[in-house]
Amino acid sequence: MGAVIGEVLPLAFGVAVSPIPIIAAILMLFSARAGSTSTGFLLGWVLGVVVATSVFTVLAGTLQTGGEPSALASWIKIGLGVLLVLVGIRQWRGRGGHHEAPKWMAAIDDFTFAKALGLGFLLSAVNPKNLIMAAGAGVIIGSTAVGVGGDVAAVAVFTVIASSTVAIPVIAHLVAAERMSGPLESARKWLQDNNAAVMATLILVIGAVLVGKGVSGL
Repeated sequence: MGAVIGEVLPLAFGVAVSPIPIIAAILMLFSARAGSTSTGFLLGWVLGVVVATSVFTVLAGTLQTGGEPSALASWIKIGLGVLLVLVGIRQWRGRGGHHEAPKWMAAIDDFTFAKALGLGFLLSAVNPKNLIMAAGAGVIIGSTAVGVGGDVAAVAVFTVIASSTVAIPVIAHLVAAERMSGPLESARKWLQDNNAAVMATLILVIGAVLVGKGVSGL
């Protein structure tokens, strides 16, 4: 169980350090419906991580042979790792120059709880980069014979870590809104300026790790 959690930690940190959802959460904290939209976004994000990771955990569980991970599971890890490396290379090449913020960010002031919930789910469960990392975590968890209880615990740990960077600003703002406004705005600006470089570096490293885990399992 401990070994499984250790294997999924890099992937969980990869999801957690995704700048776009953190920026979105901070923008919601400065919107007219700060409390409801930020809470909805956090719930949607957590739900998306749980659903994506659980689906791939269940699928990977069917690939076990005699309680051991199959060669197919290892090849899936390699494939997902290569995809991440390719995404990271593409993002690194495009890190320079001006990058416009997504159009939906300009409409955050008009978001309702339901819209924020849906956005959180989409960014965590449908966004390609996060989906690949959630898939990688699910394959690692599901292809290891730790039982249903172990699978649930590993998915829970992955979700908590992957959701921590969205949860921290939301909780901090709810507890001390005035005190946190300055640090949150500074964090938003830094993440917006360094989004491409941060994600490119992170994705390349995690992709390489996932390929290595796949190769070691063959």
